[in-house]
Amino acid sequence: MPGYPGGTRKIWTVSELNRAAGELLEEAFPRVWVEGEISNWKVYGSGHAYFSLKDDGGQIAAVLFRAAAKNFRFEPRDGLAALAAGRVSLYGQRGQYQLIVDELEPRGKGALQLAFEQLKEKLQKEGLFDAARKRPLPALPRTVGVVTSPTGAVIRDIITVLGRRFANVRVLLNPVRVQGEGAGAEIAAAITELARRGDVDVLIVGRGGGSMEDLWAFNEEVVARAIAACPVPVISAVGHETDFTIADFVADLRAPTPSAAAELVVQSKDALEARVTTLKRQMRAACGARFQSARHRLDSLAVHRMISDGRRRLRDLAQEVDGLEGALQRAGAEKSAARRRALERLGDALAHLSPRARWAVLGGRLANAGARLAAAEGRSITSRRNRVAVLAGTLDALSPLGVLGRGYSICRRLPGLEIVKDAATVTAGGEVEVLLHRGRLWCTVKE
Repeated sequence: MPGYPGGTRKIWTVSELNRAAGELLEEAFPRVWVEGEISNWKVYGSGHAYFSLKDDGGQIAAVLFRAAAKNFRFEPRDGLAALAAGRVSLYGQRGQYQLIVDELEPRGKGALQLAFEQLKEKLQKEGLFDAARKRPLPALPRTVGVVTSPTGAVIRDIITVLGRRFANVRVLLNPVRVQGEGAGAEIAAAITELARRGDVDVLIVGRGGGSMEDLWAFNEEVVARAIAACPVPVISAVGHETDFTIADFVADLRAPTPSAAAELVVQSKDALEARVTTLKRQMRAACGARFQSARHRLDSLAVHRMISDGRRRLRDLAQEVDGLEGALQRAGAEKSAARRRALERLGDALAHLSPRARWAVLGGRLANAGARLAAAEGRSITSRRNRVAVLAGTLDALSPLGVLGRGYSICRRLPGLEIVKDAATVTAGGEVEVLLHRGRLWCTVKE
């Protein structure tokens, strides 16, 4: 046929044409770098990501398979300017040519810097950097846990500084790799393991200086979350003073160097001893002042109105008892005199009645009456003496000094001198006055 070489024509199926076009594209573009803006980024359950690269003049479909995507530290997203490397191919089922990406780099910022900023922003939104969740370091830890390399200078510097400042502190090392693939997971596991022991008071997590790639293990999310979940305070000591990692922001305290972390974790023994000496001196001075104040208070209470009023009342009661006893005695004497006068009158009347028999009878009656009178007089005096004794006992029972004399005491809360009737009204550390039969006590409540 005209227009076809040899007079024949080649008929292609759609699949054949797509396959041939794909082979031509792959041969012509085995590996290319393409610059553009990421759009329509979507990750499927398979782990493969599909997106487009576009610029002002056009766009190209792109696919990033899971095997290549797992090596990326940053998170691609729509609107990110990027460089994509891969091979050009054609997806036959759709007849769509696409870029199969095996490398992806952000433009402007490096991949590590972008990953650092993305993770920092994420954790900051979750509140892991908040100052409110930072815990203070213990004043004098007994055991310091260290997560670092066992062969580097970091552990030697920490042990040297701790030994110089306070040799009694125990150092417990959990050795890990501090860089390279899998180092972040090792560091996180070591932090968790030391925290579970129960005898570690504070943790130092760190390594020496290096590039951002060298320090990257301390920028991984797994390390940041292990530090945040650690039940004991954590000091991050990564790199040099100018190096910052995600671990620094999450930790309870950042030290510019590992040696500085050791300086921060314990105070100098000499400084502690000086502090103790100062506190002792201040305590002695405070106790002396308190003692003098209590002595002045005691002197002022010696003439307290309650005590003087009690003594005066006691004297009044004693005089009243004496008056009652005198009245009883006078009443008995008067009654006895009246009876004697009556007997005398009877005797006179009897003398006028002369008969002897009458006299004998009256004499017997007189003797009996005299005996009864004597018995009645004795009973009356005894009854009145008993009454006086009862009144004296009642008076003694009502006397505050009598109660104190039997071993009781009066407890009053200082400084107001309110009488304490319920232990719940006194707090531990409060001061009370205990009034005894002889003297007083000023006491501090222990419990």
